Amino acid sequence: MKRKISIYTASAIVVANMIGTGVFTSVGFQLSSVQNTWSILLLWLIGGLLALFGAFAYAELGTHFKESGGDYIYLSRVFHPLMGYLSAWAGLTVGFSAPVALAAMAFTKYLSPFGLQNNVWLAITVIVLIGLMHSFTIKHSSRFQNVSTIIKVVFIVVLIGIGFFVQGDGNSAVNFGSGWHNEILKPGFAVSMVYVAYAYVGWNAAAYVVDEIVDPRKNLPKALIGSTFFVAIVYLFFQFVLLKNASVTQLAGKEEVTFIAFDNLLGSTGGKWVSIFIAIQLIATVSSYLWVGPRVTMAMAKENKLWLPLAKQNKHGIPVTAVWLHVGISILLTLTGSFEKVLLYAGFVLQLMASLTVASSLFIKDKKPGSFKSPFKPLLQIIFLLFNGWVLIFTMIERPNESFIGIGILLAGVVIYYFDKPHIAVNEDIS
Repeated sequence: MKRKISIYTASAIVVANMIGTGVFTSVGFQLSSVQNTWSILLLWLIGGLLALFGAFAYAELGTHFKESGGDYIYLSRVFHPLMGYLSAWAGLTVGFSAPVALAAMAFTKYLSPFGLQNNVWLAITVIVLIGLMHSFTIKHSSRFQNVSTIIKVVFIVVLIGIGFFVQGDGNSAVNFGSGWHNEILKPGFAVSMVYVAYAYVGWNAAAYVVDEIVDPRKNLPKALIGSTFFVAIVYLFFQFVLLKNASVTQLAGKEEVTFIAFDNLLGSTGGKWVSIFIAIQLIATVSSYLWVGPRVTMAMAKENKLWLPLAKQNKHGIPVTAVWLHVGISILLTLTGSFEKVLLYAGFVLQLMASLTVASSLFIKDKKPGSFKSPFKPLLQIIFLLFNGWVLIFTMIERPNESFIGIGILLAGVVIYYFDKPHIAVNEDIS
């Protein structure tokens, strides 16, 4: 019998997917366009609410279909196999591989006090070792994910406490003036939402492994919604701590904003220790994506001949070939992509596919007995879709190169789909 994971491990997957590179790096990029503290906090509050609305939809979809594979399953069954194919293709090429690459790049960035900044071979080593960890059994994966996520959560909570209660050197980007009314109407505010959306990516993670969860109809909604709410609260406090302990000049346009803020707060020695732990907690992020991503690829591979070898599992149900393909693509992105460019086009694609999946929840005809029902449906889903559409449009206007890279990746998936052949008939009954 295939081993199942508890609600705690399912929650750990969600938390580890969400708390990664974005929360520790994004505010520097946002301050290049948006500098009022109300505007910054509003960005993160909106991001948290949208993630929560999305989690409601995914909880409903996951308890309705009860198949691992997430977006691939939902879009294939509700709309058309092509839509599911594109979501899995996007996940394989950037959706799950790019966050692994970004976390590995940030891992080395935060070891810069030790002369390891941008050490690409160290980043690759981390990816390979964690890929190895997920190549044996669910038990191995669960233990590693739980421990690494506990370290992550304890670390960021301790940082928030230090940031609030330890007196810094006086540098501060906090500005609660009235200018936020104008800032939130500017294109830069919408583009800044892409960074926030990327930081919240992962609120749907447990839905991708739903058939590995004990009693998913009860535990999947709890894992998705509870974890998303917890992370949103943590994010709001953490962004304020960063703004409180470094100036706009120090932070704007910078990637290593957490190191800068805590170097101001604790001095060079304390800043180095914070930097080490930021690197360590990113291991949980790499782990969660290398767990979840191959399950989506496996779901696609089972139903399409071109990808069929990726459906192969070991005797413990682990899609080892898919794991190592994700490892390989993550390494390729690590070798070829700049941090901000990869973040933007990956964020664009992820936001687009999540929007389509949330839209699919509106087309479920009848609720199955025991499945979760999203509250205030369809209002929350419509708000989610309208806001995401606004952000995507402004991103295309303001960052056309990164947007078109993302669109190009999806178009390549369309071409491949029409050369591929279904391996089995897809059940399109969504009742």
